Amino acid sequence: MLHQQVFFSVLPIVILVLFLNFTISPMDPVYLLRFLIGSSFVILGLTLFLLGVDIGITPLGDLTGSSLAKSNRLWIVLIAGIILGFFISIAEPGLMVLANQVDLVTTGQISRISILVLVSIGLAIMLSLGFLRIFYNIPLYKILIVIYIIIFGLAIFSSREMLAIAFDASGSTSGILAVPFILSLSVGISKLKKDSRASEKDSFGLVAISCTGAILSILFLNLFAKTNEFSGVLEIGSSDANSIFNPFFVVIPKFFQESIFAILPLLIILLVLQKISFRLKRRELRKLLTGFLFAFIGLFVFLMGVNAGFMDVGISIGKNLSLLENKAYIIIVAFVLGFVTMVAEPAVSVLTYQIEEVTSGYIKRMVILIPLATGVGFAVALSIVRILIPEVQLWHYLLPGYILCLLLMFFVPKLFVGIAFDAGGVATGPITATFILAFTQGAAHAYEKADLMVDGFGMIAMVAMSSILTLETLGLLFAFKSKTKGTENRND
Repeated sequence: MLHQQVFFSVLPIVILVLFLNFTISPMDPVYLLRFLIGSSFVILGLTLFLLGVDIGITPLGDLTGSSLAKSNRLWIVLIAGIILGFFISIAEPGLMVLANQVDLVTTGQISRISILVLVSIGLAIMLSLGFLRIFYNIPLYKILIVIYIIIFGLAIFSSREMLAIAFDASGSTSGILAVPFILSLSVGISKLKKDSRASEKDSFGLVAISCTGAILSILFLNLFAKTNEFSGVLEIGSSDANSIFNPFFVVIPKFFQESIFAILPLLIILLVLQKISFRLKRRELRKLLTGFLFAFIGLFVFLMGVNAGFMDVGISIGKNLSLLENKAYIIIVAFVLGFVTMVAEPAVSVLTYQIEEVTSGYIKRMVILIPLATGVGFAVALSIVRILIPEVQLWHYLLPGYILCLLLMFFVPKLFVGIAFDAGGVATGPITATFILAFTQGAAHAYEKADLMVDGFGMIAMVAMSSILTLETLGLLFAFKSKTKGTENRND
């Protein structure tokens, strides 16, 4: 079942690539074959990784949350939040891909490790702040308003390059590992509340608060950076243009090491907590360890497939379409990419079922899915428009968009505030953070009027913002339908 979900999330991209290859964007057969092999690795890797998350890493979050609740000491909870948040963020595949792309595009001026460490520190600190919010029953909208005022205050002093990377990092860090782990932690932490009542609302919003740490950390980095001048370079494919398999062999040592670096700290945390707190039976511990093994293998295979074949074709298509005289083609393809990715994204499917459940069926999942996919399609298309029209800058989208998001919080049911801001992370899944990111960067690199460092990033931020706006709008619809239904019942 899991394999089918992942397969159908990648399949639309494969179909679209093959269609474009035989119509308006023909490619070198070597690159196309690498793409198909890379796609197979992405499917296999994501399947194994998600299986590992389900049977190993998410249960670690459940056990840790329960253990922290039993300790009944807030300071222990906050320290644990910082440690766990840091290592979960570092192991997030979407963030690893973004960090690699930033390192590649800036030719090492902004290193991969600096992005991973800084973003993970930011997420860890804000995760602990989210725990405090749950403990003291602070309304989510108040926390988010304060945080985003600080963010846009810092953005005034930020370079355009770092602003785009900062908001992209926020979307990338809330992916297929971080979201289920953070949500599993929140269940246990909610038991620490002073009124001893675990509210349904506490299950939402923690991801949203945590991910703002990614934005803040990059903006602070830019504030104290020695230089704001970055050169952008983007290469495609292997130096051996005739070899189909060589790129896969070349990247094995690098991504094997990165996968160990990502999973090993979490494994150590499990073994330490097993010794001092969990004391699981051998069979239970063996199951968790098996999950960690699956997660490691899956992450390694995924990163190898993404970097050796999958993203190269995204770059190639973006380059080819941006050079066509009729720019409508690339905008239409961008919209289709965003739309089909959201329709097929497994995490989005889970979210839509969840919303249908919490609204008692008032809002059906298809009523959520189609507007969400449409919103994301427009977000990717608008990112391409920003590339084609240099006068349009990222903040022209983000500033009014987030102001509207924050204003809607006062009118949307409070449960939907958390769902909407968490949805920004759910929508920026592994396909968005890989293929669509590569597509936009390819377009920015090839189009003569665009700046790769400025215009090649920011798409993930647009997808996250559009998802928030869509879900808040649906929240208003839910509130209206509930009020109307209540009026009808009273009239009866």
